[in-house]
Amino acid sequence: MTTRRPAKATRSKTDSQPWLHMNGVQIQEFGTVRMFPLGLSRDARMYSCERLNQILADTQILHALYKKHHWLMRGPTFYQLHLLLDKHAGEQLELVDQIAERVQTLGGVAVGDPRHVAEITVIPRPPNGCEEVPAMLSRLIEAHETILVACHDAAGRAQEMGDDGTNDLLVSEVIRTNELQTWFLIEHLVDTPLVETPGS
Repeated sequence: MTTRRPAKATRSKTDSQPWLHMNGVQIQEFGTVRMFPLGLSRDARMYSCERLNQILADTQILHALYKKHHWLMRGPTFYQLHLLLDKHAGEQLELVDQIAERVQTLGGVAVGDPRHVAEITVIPRPPNGCEEVPAMLSRLIEAHETILVACHDAAGRAQEMGDDGTNDLLVSEVIRTNELQTWFLIEHLVDTPLVETPGS
């Protein structure tokens, strides 16, 4: 039988029973920022948090797409793409953490619940099943481009508003990582023979 404590129960100093099934109130709503002494206006921090949360949601979806395609990879390039997509997924996961921490640093609330992420992402949902390899790679490239377009715009605006930290994160980490990963994917869609040369 599970012990449920009343909301305002007092805890004995010798009581080792964990406080299970606790209910609480939201102490900060999504889409708001707290007042932090960062030398940045509330408007600048609010703008950056809004843009970062959109990029964060899309990056979480991209990470999930990478894992999906990593598992479902097929064909003669299975091994190299299986490993490459998992490597890219790990790098995207690092970006997820960096973007979320930037939102929190600015006094905001980072989007984290997968159901919330699904509500606000602009990355199209893939089929539930397995697609052909070129389609999976193209889907990843298109997701990268969506994020890159948003990052270029948000980085420029953040710089105009004096938010150098957000600008630096987007340019030095998010943009550069996404550009490099896009290049690696694109080269797998070049139609070159694996063994024979033309005319042989």
